[in-house]
Amino acid sequence: MTGSRRSVVFVHGLWMTGFEAAWLGHRIARRRAATLHRFHYRSVAASLSESAAALARFVDALGGETIDLVGHSLGGVVILRLLERATPRAPGRAVLLGAPVQGSRAARGLARWPGGRGILGRAIAEAVLEAGPRTRPLGREVGVIAGTAPYGLGRLVARLPEPNDGVVLVEETRLAGARDHLELPVNHSGMLFSRAVADQAAAFLERGRFEREGETARSRPAG
Repeated sequence: MTGSRRSVVFVHGLWMTGFEAAWLGHRIARRRAATLHRFHYRSVAASLSESAAALARFVDALGGETIDLVGHSLGGVVILRLLERATPRAPGRAVLLGAPVQGSRAARGLARWPGGRGILGRAIAEAVLEAGPRTRPLGREVGVIAGTAPYGLGRLVARLPEPNDGVVLVEETRLAGARDHLELPVNHSGMLFSRAVADQAAAFLERGRFEREGETARSRPAG
């Protein structure tokens, strides 16, 4: 597989395919003057380690001068597992969108329901139900965007203290070693259709930090 000189790889979340983020991915790629690639994995049937290994092969096969990574929800955790275990050959940055890198109260709530663990799948079990402390990402600057609009399906299976995006708590997105962390007034699925999310993700991929200007964005120190 041959890519352009600059690529953006989008990694989807649980139960998704990547096509739901077509608008977001294309906006980010356009701002980066890059080619968009969607990485699809079996978010329920495959383990987190298997998906991360497949992503590593996908990224290394692209070639090109710069390869940036963007992951939504579980997709961000897949990217993190990749960065914890190996650094892709091509340089670039990564942005995690609403990724439960510190576990998920909503997932634990659903797992207690009959058949809940089967619905969530192997990757969620490995990533957020049985996960230990996260290690520092290696070889790549990582930015994290968290949502603060508390409207989503997570509230049906667990009590979620605010701030949260309706599925993932803001505190569950905090990653030791991240270069920057940003909160935006969007919910979990709304991130995929938010101009602010797309523009802030592109800004981080370009400069290694989110834009501090603007009334809709609120940044905090990472960690």
